[in-house]
Amino acid sequence: MVAYTIRRILAMIPLIIAIATITFLLMHAVEGGPFDTDKPLPAATLENLKRRYGLDDPLPIQYVNYLANLAKFDFGISIANNRDITDIIRERMRVSVQLGIATFLFATVFGLTLGILSALNQNGPGDYAGVFIATIGAAMPSIVLAPLLTIVFAVKLGWFNVLSSDYGFTDWFRGDFSNWRQVVLPTVALGFLPMAFIARITRASMLEVLRQDYVRTARSKGLSEFVVVVRHAARNAMIPVLTVLGPIFAGLITGSLVIETLFAIPGLGREFVRSVLIRDYGLIMGVTVFYAVIIAFMNLVVDLLYGLADPRIRY
Repeated sequence: MVAYTIRRILAMIPLIIAIATITFLLMHAVEGGPFDTDKPLPAATLENLKRRYGLDDPLPIQYVNYLANLAKFDFGISIANNRDITDIIRERMRVSVQLGIATFLFATVFGLTLGILSALNQNGPGDYAGVFIATIGAAMPSIVLAPLLTIVFAVKLGWFNVLSSDYGFTDWFRGDFSNWRQVVLPTVALGFLPMAFIARITRASMLEVLRQDYVRTARSKGLSEFVVVVRHAARNAMIPVLTVLGPIFAGLITGSLVIETLFAIPGLGREFVRSVLIRDYGLIMGVTVFYAVIIAFMNLVVDLLYGLADPRIRY
């Protein structure tokens, strides 16, 4: 497994370079630039700004310099606020990670529970209820669900807080959960779709496993239903579920534009879209490469977890 892990890590290098190259070319192919304003800048000012951020060099030179800095884990300086891009990503990612972890736990726990209970009660009331919830979750996007949750549970009932200036996610890593009421609504709004997706895959996988001979054998030996489901059925049914958990986790911890905007969460997804609107080349490319690294790493983690879920898998 060690050799396999090393090969996968080395294979990530050309992938990251390819993504960085495509992003670099697309950014410079888009019409407009970071210094385009309603009132044109003086020629001398524009020249100084381009020199400051290395945009006065020919495109091939800019590309080589970008890859050289990328090899040193240096994403450069943000054009919009003149800050180090690595610091911006670290600051915004801290918020997005906490929202993503809370959402992932919500989606995984409720998705697995819903899928397993539906499979164990196939064609029964529990199954119909689970399928109904999963269908609603898959059909209702977060941009619709978030306002509904806000109106009902924050405005009408007053159970939760939103749009507060002291948003609670920034204190989670310090052990401060005093603002937990600000966490619930964005977590549910962002996690309902992946929860429905996980529930549907879990149900389908569990139904297939429950029909296998070894499950019938375990039951014929007189094992309790709990032992049969947990030790024999659920563990083998987790392999297809693990395939989707990695990308879901990577997508959640890297931020959500819709949820972070609606709930005024200063996360990485919101910052990324803002950088696109103002053509902040360095920040766009830095966040894109960072996304690619996170997703590639999570795919590797999922592949390694296969061996733990099913000992028959060897690398």
